[in-house]
Amino acid sequence: MTKTLVIAEKPSVAQDIVRALTPVAGKFDKHEDHFENERYVVTSAVGHLVEIQAPEQFEVKRGKWSFAHLPVIPPYFDLKPVDKTKGRLNAVVKQARRRDVGALINACDAGREGELIFRLIEQYAGGDKPLGKPVERLWLQSMTPQAIRDGFAALRPEQQMQGLASAARSRSEADWLVGINGTRAMTAFNSRDGGFFLTTVGRVQTPTLSLVVEREEKIRQFVSRDYWEVHALFGAAAGPYPGKWFNPQWKKSDDAEARAERLWSVAEAQAIAQAVRDQPASVSEESKPSTQAAPPLFDLTSLQREANGKFGFSAKTTLALAQSLYERHKALTYPRTDSRALPEDYLPVARQTFEMLAGSAMRHLAPHALTALNNGYVRMSRRIFDSSKVSDHFAIIPTLQAPGGLNDAEQRLYDLVVRRFIAVFFPNAEYTVTTRISTVSVAPSGGAAAVHRFKTEGKVLVKTGWLAVYGKEAADEVEGGKEGDKGQNLVPVQPGERVLTLQADPRGFKTKPPARYSEATLLGAMESAGKQLDDDELREAMQAKGLGTPATRAAIIEGLLTEKYMLREGREIIPTAKAFQLMLLLRGLQVEELCRADLTGEWEFKLAQMEKGQLSRAAFMADIAAMTERMVTKAREYDRDTIPGDYATLQAPCPNCAGVVKENYRRYACAGKDGASPCGFSFGKSPAGRTFETAEAETLLRERKIGPLEGFRSKAGWPFSSEIVIRYDEQTHNYKLEFDFGDDRKNAEESGALVEFKDAALGPCPLCGAGVHEHGNNYLCSKCVPTAAQPAPSCSFKSGRVILQQPVEREQMQKLLATGKTDLLDKFVSMRTRRAFKAHLVWDPAAGKVNFEFAPSKFPPRQPVAAAAKTSAHVGHAGHAGRAGSALKADRAVAAKKAPVKRVAAKVKTAAAKPPRKAA
Repeated sequence: MTKTLVIAEKPSVAQDIVRALTPVAGKFDKHEDHFENERYVVTSAVGHLVEIQAPEQFEVKRGKWSFAHLPVIPPYFDLKPVDKTKGRLNAVVKQARRRDVGALINACDAGREGELIFRLIEQYAGGDKPLGKPVERLWLQSMTPQAIRDGFAALRPEQQMQGLASAARSRSEADWLVGINGTRAMTAFNSRDGGFFLTTVGRVQTPTLSLVVEREEKIRQFVSRDYWEVHALFGAAAGPYPGKWFNPQWKKSDDAEARAERLWSVAEAQAIAQAVRDQPASVSEESKPSTQAAPPLFDLTSLQREANGKFGFSAKTTLALAQSLYERHKALTYPRTDSRALPEDYLPVARQTFEMLAGSAMRHLAPHALTALNNGYVRMSRRIFDSSKVSDHFAIIPTLQAPGGLNDAEQRLYDLVVRRFIAVFFPNAEYTVTTRISTVSVAPSGGAAAVHRFKTEGKVLVKTGWLAVYGKEAADEVEGGKEGDKGQNLVPVQPGERVLTLQADPRGFKTKPPARYSEATLLGAMESAGKQLDDDELREAMQAKGLGTPATRAAIIEGLLTEKYMLREGREIIPTAKAFQLMLLLRGLQVEELCRADLTGEWEFKLAQMEKGQLSRAAFMADIAAMTERMVTKAREYDRDTIPGDYATLQAPCPNCAGVVKENYRRYACAGKDGASPCGFSFGKSPAGRTFETAEAETLLRERKIGPLEGFRSKAGWPFSSEIVIRYDEQTHNYKLEFDFGDDRKNAEESGALVEFKDAALGPCPLCGAGVHEHGNNYLCSKCVPTAAQPAPSCSFKSGRVILQQPVEREQMQKLLATGKTDLLDKFVSMRTRRAFKAHLVWDPAAGKVNFEFAPSKFPPRQPVAAAAKTSAHVGHAGHAGRAGSALKADRAVAAKKAPVKRVAAKVKTAAAKPPRKAA
């Protein structure tokens, strides 16, 4: 009897399917990577297990990125396993290839990405020829047992999903083509003067960066204006109350900074204040009831925004915490969702969740859950339960499992979700909103009366409703209004009562530029990017998508930070000089579509057509290929010396002739002194792929050195750190920029300068026992450099403060010197694979230098090759040891020459031998 293989997207969904099918299909036996009974085999991916790549004959390595190899438009795409999940892929493929498995059911998430995950696994399992087994689609929007059983009773045929599958593949391949070709074309353009200037672009990351750059441009161009407001204090029988002058005839205009209460002349503000002071005023007011509903349930983006605003968590941190609460603690539902509603059959589950919360030990939350149950708040509401608003996953809510052992950050995020979940079922908060107008009529002698009106607004909380779940914090937000603004309690005024203007004062203010993006506001801008589009069809296509997805937005932001396009300063996100240079380049090359959200809008519109069968996959991909060709051609054929832009003039003078130094697209160059011709001095804005900020260029000119700076890349793309200096060159009779790698011993020997160590030693040198100190970019033995006690160096112990991008803190070096071994450090980055790895730094007496020690592999070696594996591990340590023992020196070599790279890479290759596959 043949069986049907069910492939879910996540292990938790596979377990839900097994629980739902057991009553109707029989008990399942649990195996290491799957569940099985007489009818079904149920297994799962863990997100994407396979990704696309160009066939080997079309792939061009980083060191050969040039226009000669562009564009890369392969006729088809190969597949490769995602490195982190190879084991899971092999387990799923093994089940798919079983002879007793005659059919497959795609139970991945109900959406485009879920379709792609399954299709790529199926293709990979088939190898050179199709797997050839019939496929049906399980389409679930609710994970209750009955909904799962109903889904199995209404499986969709493969043909019905063909449009969605084509759209999924097309989106993936189009992203690859634009990202790879755009990045390589811009990198080739920026590397024309030598070096390797990595310039990444992408369909989502570049428009996101454009949002940040455009905001910063508005801030820099903003010119503040003075304005005045007239604030008054009125005396009524019941007491005083404030008011603010306003112009009732004011209407919105082209002046975005104009307001009804703003005056642009201090004289006018003073005249109004003088005229109304000590004058009587008539009062009219209008009070009306108002209600406010609780905010809807969280999707991932709204949760990330809230956590960033309340706790300062980055989007990446919030996602990691939510993932931990989902996977490890089983306390939250699946977090990578863009839905803020629950399925319509989820009311019983919601009620059970309230019962769990009411009976939990969480004293700050349990009483509110009990109140909701006792008062019948947990009932059907279209605002909460709406299947039409549920896409791949429903909103983030607590599960039926009360968590234990949460750390502080996890507890805070869990509380955030639980409060929102409870509050959404509570009644609306009710207010009384009062608007009071105080009118002062001033009759100057011999002239018409002048009328001045002052507005006072009050908002009084009548029924707490859902605000009770948030306690005093929310009530303060409602009632703690500022003078003259909504939120204050107002003293009563009797009908017809005349009040007296006790005080009237003009107050000066300045208009402010728009605020910089925080991670919360940037996430919101990415989510709503489509709302800024003028084209109705594109805007509609973008409505549900925005830039990126909830699951990818955090990674997009982190990627821009990693590539040094943006920096975090507190909660603000600030674009770097490299970001401005990229925007200049794309505008100058006239490939602005990469900067705008409408590219995504256009794609989404066409992909939606493809899903409905109204557009062929071939036509869409032909358009993408044409766009790619145009983008590469624009970069290749640009023949002007510079890109037009708004460039800076430095304050620091030219070191050669004291002339003015000006910026252009590629360089800072001398423009001459007092009408004289330029002297020829210049230096590149982006040496070794790292772009100077204007302030850094000023410092470099003024002090003739700066650093050490991080973020440089060799011609082969490897990162390194260095100081930058400007030195006089005897051959050219001019100054030029040079890297200074801070070789402390060599510099000290050449200059004869004695080094004085003022700080206490970190520990004894493992070679000679003298003290080890922090000096320049290294930790080194005091006998490694000339000192007053020993002018001639006699020891060679030295270890970098940064090794393979991993900072080595003082505490870790102290631990290594004291115990011979650091803690497990997790930010090393392989020079060959560019992947992060974890290792201890250890002192190797035999080699006489610092080595790596890796954590034991969880995959035991196969028995027949145990000896070979042991030898390989030993060689691996030695290979990495050469890199760790003098990491900075190797980085210098990589930066200065290309030849040594091959030797280092060869060592790493030996060390990074793949662990043997787990035995079946």
